[in-house]
Amino acid sequence: MSDPAVALAGVHHVAIICSDYARSKRFYTEALGLRVVAETYRAARDSWKLDLALPDGTQLELFSFPDPPPRPT
Repeated sequence: MSDPAVALAGVHHVAIICSDYARSKRFYTEALGLRVVAETYRAARDSWKLDLALPDGTQLELFSFPDPPPRPT
């Protein structure tokens, strides 16, 4: 059990793996209105990494992979 006196001070970033990069990018940028910080194609992994900023400074890292892991639910 964790100590209840220890509080989480914040979150720097959250990583999300998506199965459809274009659709996920549209959702986070257009539907949610998140600002793109950087977008990088990683040729060695054949994948994209999209860094998005939330208004409070927290970042979302959106990753695509050729064979993403299945969702458990």
